[in-house]
Order: sequence, then structure tokens, then C-alpha cells
Amino acid sequence: MEIVTTIRREVLTLPAAHLGPDNPLPPLRPLDETHRVEDRDKEDLPRDMARQVGYAPLHSLLPVRVRDGYGRRREPRPVDALVIENDRLRATVLPGLGGRVGSLVHKPTGRELLYRNPVFQPANFALNGAWFSGGIEWNIGATGHTTLSCSPVHAARVPAPDGGEMLRLWEWERLRDLPFQVDLWLPDGSDFLLVGVRVRNPHEKPVPTYWWSNIAVPEDCRVLAPAEEAWLPHCLNGVGGTPIGYERRLRRVPVPVHDGVDRTYPPNSTYAADYFYEVPAERRRWIAALDADGRGLVQTSTDALRGRKLFVWGRGPGGRRWQEWLTEPGTGGYCEIQAGLARTQLEHVRLEAESGVSWLEAYGPFEARPDGEWTGVLREAEDRLEAALPRADVDAAHAAWQPYADAEPGERLATGSGWGALEVLRAGWKLPGTPFDETTLGEDQEPWLHLLRAGSLPEPPDSRPPGETLVARHWRDMLETAPATPLTEYHLGVAQWHAGDLAQAVRSWERGLRHAPSVWPALRCLAVADQEARHHERAAERYARAFDDLCRERREADDADDADGSWTAATAALGREAVEALLAVGRTADARSVWTRLDPVTRARGRFRLIEAGLLLAEGRREEARAVFDAGFEVADLREGDEAIGRLWTGITGEPLPQRHDFRMRPTA
Repeated sequence: MEIVTTIRREVLTLPAAHLGPDNPLPPLRPLDETHRVEDRDKEDLPRDMARQVGYAPLHSLLPVRVRDGYGRRREPRPVDALVIENDRLRATVLPGLGGRVGSLVHKPTGRELLYRNPVFQPANFALNGAWFSGGIEWNIGATGHTTLSCSPVHAARVPAPDGGEMLRLWEWERLRDLPFQVDLWLPDGSDFLLVGVRVRNPHEKPVPTYWWSNIAVPEDCRVLAPAEEAWLPHCLNGVGGTPIGYERRLRRVPVPVHDGVDRTYPPNSTYAADYFYEVPAERRRWIAALDADGRGLVQTSTDALRGRKLFVWGRGPGGRRWQEWLTEPGTGGYCEIQAGLARTQLEHVRLEAESGVSWLEAYGPFEARPDGEWTGVLREAEDRLEAALPRADVDAAHAAWQPYADAEPGERLATGSGWGALEVLRAGWKLPGTPFDETTLGEDQEPWLHLLRAGSLPEPPDSRPPGETLVARHWRDMLETAPATPLTEYHLGVAQWHAGDLAQAVRSWERGLRHAPSVWPALRCLAVADQEARHHERAAERYARAFDDLCRERREADDADDADGSWTAATAALGREAVEALLAVGRTADARSVWTRLDPVTRARGRFRLIEAGLLLAEGRREEARAVFDAGFEVADLREGDEAIGRLWTGITGEPLPQRHDFRMRPTA
């Protein structure tokens, strides 16, 4: 049989914002884990859900850094793509952006089956910041959008079960220290993109894991899923239908009609909402989004991928504003249909020691009657799905793929990070199918490779902010036995802080200060520790000293040392924290001193324009603060649910919030 499936490289040109450098300050503050359920409310949940809701929630982003260096100035930029294509479908994958499937086109009709974002615009939705909307994203790690949203992954050609080729994506997920792979292939003549996924735990202890495949589709649709009930997060004040970020409880609601409205039509919702469908154990796992003519996309899977979800932005002003923020005005809105390992995204699943979990997903065009009585619509849709792709065929495809999951990659098509290679070198793990080669080790891994092989952390070869800190127990143990240089004490303190040994972390940072040529990194860590202990005056003083030292060191550094933008990023990040800490204790003159020493380009960024308005208000210069708003600014890294702009506007003017600044995702009083 002639195999006509092809895999090729392409370069797309998109209006794209620049990602910019990562924030070099370690994220020491506890993760704002709003995705949780109060203990008293778990009594009403199914036993397995209650157990998984309370199992190992993420409390820290370490060792991952925050990505907040992006802006909103878009220019035509090249984006690397890998295209897998047969005679029926064409899938475009973005290996430099988490392996996102950016487009899935049904060739006979020319229809785009996904919501394809016409721009690349990062926004603050990932666990670590930068994220973008559209396509199919692979979310692994912990509740929220993966830290790999805007990061490269490894990619290669691999033999497929039908004799053709698969596109394999793989990486090392650093929050849970787990390797994973995503294999995509298109059997000859198939209308369905098949996706085999495997997550492995090579450790000698159980590890919490999390997976959701998020599929963006045009929001003018009806979403079908085999459920009569859904789990809806809701507010403590009793107002339903707002996103998880503002809630603490789950309740069962009927599907499709809830509060007198059919919620399976995304345009019917006023506010953002998450509907986690309760799919009965015996039912096939699937979800579809169909337009008014009954055409759209269906996703189905083997039973291991249990959960199904609908996310809607809502038709309220905040939801509309966010949709415009993430793409171009006038391009149409989207919703997300999703599939995960658990019922809800508040849960983490236990992955036993030295084990793995795998499943198969299928994505393809679908036609069915969207409107009508729910049970009848579902029955007809399931019959059509069974005719197009029998459930038994999905199970058989999974079984056929499993022996190929260990196949060694052939031609390498993209390169991810070197963190997996470092971990494999440390532990000597054998991970068939996902080689983390030593050739992928880079500058970020170099000091840790030296620690592994020589037992010490080398001094950096040039003047620049400290690199990333590894915080897992084995690395912490190595740091504790390494020579106690100031740099080692700094990294050891970060690792101890992550482990919850806060007092010892403070002692390590204080020891490191005694002989450190650069004191600002440790001073900043101690300032955060002071804030967490509610010693705000001392925190402000340490921030002021840290910023003074950073400015001194930067003046002494050669301009070539900032070729990667690390000094500029450090100055911006530390300056932002210092201004906020100083304003919190009323030291407005010192806050102004920090502000004036920031780079002009930094001060012109939207986040810093907002800070400037707050500083002016604190100085009693209300009219000048208002003028900052009147001149206009955009806070590129505004977090979903953050109402800082509205609070400051009210403090300055007392007037209703202008639409351009209205990102509120909940009912207003």
C-alpha cells in the first residue's frame, strides 16, 4: 500500500509580539492557588474526586521562571512549523510554542476545524505567565495552562503503526519532573488526526500528574458531550457562572439547561464559566462543537482520558475585552472544548512509581444535528460518531500504537530544552522513545552539570544575574555538600525555601551576603522572606538596598554583558517589586528614586505606566495620575482576574471604569 502521509517543515509569518527575556528573579512567593475547594465542601463530592482535589496541589513555580518580558507591539515574525498531511487533513504544529496544533484543515471542504488565531500575542494565562490562544494545546504539570505554553519542545520523525511516519513531540515537564510525549499521525485516507500521549514517572515514588488537551473552536456553536450533569465552580456569594479563579466550591448542575438557559450554546453565557461534564463510566468519551449547520469538530479518546469540559468567555464586557486582547478585534470569538485525565481541573492524578499512563485521542470533522431535545441530539451524534470512527477502532489504534511509543526517533525536526538531558544524566534513566541527548545541554544547564560531576558550583564567567535554581531534593542535597560560596548559598537558600525550610533558607542567604561581590540577589530573597513574615518595613529597606546594589553592579558591567537583556530584565523586575514594597510602607520619595533609575524603555511599558499612576497618586498628584490613564497604556502581563487597574482608576477618579480597561470577569455590584 502506498503511504501518502507527509511531514515537512514550514515557516509561517505572523503578526507576533516579541516574547522578551524571562524574569530572572526566582518566584519565591506561594503560587496563588485559587483552583481549590474548601475542605467542608469536599463532603458533597464523589469520593475519588474529593481525594484527587486534595492531592498535592502546586504551591510554587520553582524551578520554572516567570515569563513576563513580552509586550503588545506586533510585527511580522517567522514562526517555525511542522506540517503533517494526508489526502484528507492537514495539521500545522508549532514546535517552538509547546507543540501547539495551530491549525487543522479538512482538505476536501477547505474548512478550518479549530479556532486559528491570526496573531501570536502572549498574555498572562500560563502558570508562569506567557500563553497564547487558539489551536490544540497540551497541558501537563498542574492546574492551569502549562509552563511550556511558549517554550520549545523536541520533535522528530518516528515510524507509525500503519507503516508511515508519525510526528513525535517530547519534553521534560519541570514542575513535576516528568517526561512526556505526544505522537501525531494521519493514516492514509483517514479523516481523523490520531494522537498517542504518554506520561511517564521514572522516579521511585508516586508523583501527582495532570493533563488536559485544550481545543479552541469558534464560539458560535453548540457543544455536545455525553452528559446529563456537569460540575460548575461557583462563587461564595451564590452568583454562578464565573471562572474558577474567583471561586472555592463545586456544585452539580443539569445539562443542557441551567438557570433557565441552555448553556451548551456558548453565546448564551454572560460571564466566563467552566462546565466539567459528568460523563458516565460506561459512555464513550467524546466532545464536539457544531455550528448552526451541524458542521464542526469532534474529539474522542480511549477511556483513560476521562474528563470533558466546556469553557466560555461569556458575552459580558470583560469576556469580550479579553477575546480582543488575545487576538485582533473583529476576528470572531472562541470557546474551548477540553479533555483531561480527571473529571475537573481541580484534581491531580496519582502516577505510581516507575509507571506511566497513556491514551489515544482522535480529532476530525463532524456533522450532526445540533439543535433539539438533548437526549435525542446526543443519541444521533453518538450514532454518527460510531459510523465515522467506531469506538473499537480507537481502542485498536491505541493498542497498535503502544509498541511504537518506544520507537527511537529518526530525523530530528526541532530541539527543546536541555533539562531532561541533565536529569537523565543524573539518574541514569533509560527512556525509550524520548531520548534526552547530552547534545541538548546548554548554558542554563552548565553550572548544574559541573555540580553533578565536580561537586561544586562554578563562579559565572562574566557579570550577569544568577541563573536558574534547581530545587528537587537531589539537587538540594548536592548544594548542601558543595563548597559554601556566596553563589552556592544563594541557590541553596532558594532550594530550601521551596522545600518549606524557610528559616534555614534565610540563614543561607544571610551567610551568602558576608562575602558576596553582588548582594542584591540575596537581599531581594530576604526582602521576600520579610514580606511573607509581615515585616514590611524591613522588607522595604532591603529592597531599597538591593536596588542600589543592582544599579551599582550594572554600571560596572560591560555593555556586552547585557546582550541577552538579562540586566535590563533584572532591573525592571527588581525595580517593580521595590517600588511596590516602598509604597506599601509610605516611602514615596524612595519609591520615586527607584522609578527614576529605571530604563526609559522600561518606564514606557504598560505595567510600569500603571505603577507610575499609583506612584503619582501616592504623592498626591491626582491630576497627573489621571493624565497617565488619559494618555493610554496597555498592561501586557495583566493576569486574568486581576482588578488592579479598576481599583486604581476608582482611587484616582471615582468614575466608572472605561471599556478599554474593563477586564472584569464577574458580575459587578
